[in-house]
Amino acid sequence: MRYLARGQLAGCPIDGRIDGMTVTLAIPEYLKPADGRFGSGPSRVRAKALESLAAPGSPMGTSHRQAPVKNVVASIQEQLAALYSLPDGYEVVLGNGGTNVFWDVATASLIERRSAHGVCGEFSRKFADAVALAPFLEDPAIDSAALGCSARPQARDGVDVYGWVHNETSTGVCVSVERVAGAGDALMLVDATSAAGGMAADVGQLDAYYFSPQKNMASDGGLWLALCSPAALERSARVTASGRWVPPTLNLTLAAQNSSKHQTLNTPAIATLMLLDVQLRWLLYKGGLEFAIERTCANSSALYKWASKREFVRPFVEEPGDRSPVVVTLVFDETVNVSELTAIMRANGIVDIDAYRNAGPNQIRVGCFAAVDPGDIEALIACLDWVIDRLPVR
Repeated sequence: MRYLARGQLAGCPIDGRIDGMTVTLAIPEYLKPADGRFGSGPSRVRAKALESLAAPGSPMGTSHRQAPVKNVVASIQEQLAALYSLPDGYEVVLGNGGTNVFWDVATASLIERRSAHGVCGEFSRKFADAVALAPFLEDPAIDSAALGCSARPQARDGVDVYGWVHNETSTGVCVSVERVAGAGDALMLVDATSAAGGMAADVGQLDAYYFSPQKNMASDGGLWLALCSPAALERSARVTASGRWVPPTLNLTLAAQNSSKHQTLNTPAIATLMLLDVQLRWLLYKGGLEFAIERTCANSSALYKWASKREFVRPFVEEPGDRSPVVVTLVFDETVNVSELTAIMRANGIVDIDAYRNAGPNQIRVGCFAAVDPGDIEALIACLDWVIDRLPVR
């Protein structure tokens, strides 16, 4: 018999049909996590943060160029500066759109001639692909690694920007973020979308540590933020004044000018700003990055430890030093049908553990971000064991 679970959410019975048979598989309530959201983006948003959107005095539905919303932006900038102990001269710049937009911002405003990229997954590749399409730049240099392995760009003559990811969300690979040796005064741009607020980083080694806030920052999409060095801001000012056509929405200098006024060029998603502000307050109250790192490591370590004790599953990232503390990808052997497994979990209200679409077959991917309680990870593991024990061996 093969199991297929469909139709249960929040306590409704599971009913499904496969091969002409009706099947039922309901995980006992006592095993389930208190919150079944384990996605890698958008990630879990804490319930109290959501409640803040409708609290008395909420700036939802008001102008982003007036004090209530600008105060939220100022608070975000101050808290990010505190969270990362920003060096003197660094600025917290923000703009409309997510990380995909910032790649275009960097392409238009920061790269003078040529960039080099470390590529180890779908997201690190997207920045290199965006640069390759720019007719005013030389073809980018690419240092790539197989999926599940890490990659950093190597120093090259004629390269003025180096870009890579701190954490490759698609596979669960983390990459070190120190400056590229021998790179001179080239800029270092690091995508921190799934790392920011959950992994340690010496921002002073970098020129733009940028992210969108729908991972550890437990917010929503539609915004990019970048912790920018004086060198990055000077580079943008020079490039955008050089005569190169730079659309206003991709002009980092214009974004920095608006950010200094605690606003974005165009109307932002107010809810995204508010959720980010609340999450930063919570992180700092709990102990800042030290608290966040302890929490994400506890979550991911529990999953890696579970995989080490089961014959049918292993970490997708083979090198322990490359394994992400915030996004865990596990690959199962042929005895486990992961499609059935994730369908049953979803039907029981445990959602978004599906693998990234191009990462490989028979995998799950679990967001271990700061908003995820370690007790929920332990409950997830118990549910995985319960379901797998009841799946037929293929």
